[in-house]
Amino acid sequence: MPRRTATMLASTLMLIALLCAGVLIPVPYSEMSPGPTVNTLGEHDGEPVLQIEGHKTYPTDGHLNMTTVRVTSADFRMNLVEAVYGWLAHDTRIVPHDTLYPDGKTEEQSTQENAEEFSQSQESAKVAALKELGVPVKSWVIVSTVVKGSPAEGKLHAGDVVKAVDGTAVKQPSDVARLVTKHKPGQDVVFTVVPVKEQTAAEKEHKTATRTQDVKITTATSADSGAKRAIVGISAGTDHTFPFTIDIKLADVGGPSAGLMFALGIYDKLTPGSLTGGKFVAGTGTIDDNGTVGPIGGIEMKTVGARSKGAQYFLTPAENCAAAAKDTPSGLTLVKVKTIGDALDAMKDIRSGDTADLPKCTAKG
Repeated sequence: MPRRTATMLASTLMLIALLCAGVLIPVPYSEMSPGPTVNTLGEHDGEPVLQIEGHKTYPTDGHLNMTTVRVTSADFRMNLVEAVYGWLAHDTRIVPHDTLYPDGKTEEQSTQENAEEFSQSQESAKVAALKELGVPVKSWVIVSTVVKGSPAEGKLHAGDVVKAVDGTAVKQPSDVARLVTKHKPGQDVVFTVVPVKEQTAAEKEHKTATRTQDVKITTATSADSGAKRAIVGISAGTDHTFPFTIDIKLADVGGPSAGLMFALGIYDKLTPGSLTGGKFVAGTGTIDDNGTVGPIGGIEMKTVGARSKGAQYFLTPAENCAAAAKDTPSGLTLVKVKTIGDALDAMKDIRSGDTADLPKCTAKG
């Protein structure tokens, strides 16, 4: 066999072997890419995203698009070839698998967590929008989740209204952990609750139940690697009573990052005139009951997804500005926001076309 032929054959076999190895060798990485973007003022799957009953609403126009990131599942095992391709592609990002699924989190656990965060973001969006409009909203501290196998299992249930811990009134979710951790592991703590199982449908909706029970729970030791503290195995959250019905109809979306755009959409529908001025505005950001906008993950993917759909402006959490500004899609203006008030001020400038003084994101933040 001629030397040149032998060399070419050997090179070809080596290349085939490398490709096979690249396909067969798993690597501990996952992929992020731009996900769907939905206009909160429009429809999704044939029905309005925002549905309001019991209060006057007004026509809207333009776009207030929420944005998402698509990620590979917890069960997906990327190979070397896929990782290299993802690194080379502009519109995807390869990250360590543990970044998206820490501590061996399963797909089921991740989906459940994302659903809970999405539900909470909807609640906070409603509260923030109504507070901005001066509409009163009643708030209640509830048991949001109970950890399986924990001391609270079977004694407290998701939806129980927490009135007090050890006789001290509870006014916000953080009060629960603060009062429980005053104990040493193994000591008893007494929760005063309105059990969800004893609330009627009307009481659950309006949080009018007053039949309380005292529930004694023996605390356990936290599994944290640091200082050991007392826990009962629940997470506390906030539930609200609204003066009229606001429903957000959007399935197959998880996480808390749509909060800001939901709040703006609700505000627009409840106020006369156009908030957007017909412009295409997209954005992202968590929001709390007080209207504070928080950072999110995957900002680079969200700006790409928004621009590809036609967005002209992108409302960006202040803490994400530096990362987003490093690679801003052409034709997209990044607007820095810290609160819903900031976002509404920015929308006024965008609507009027006077955008010279918009607080734009820069590489420094």
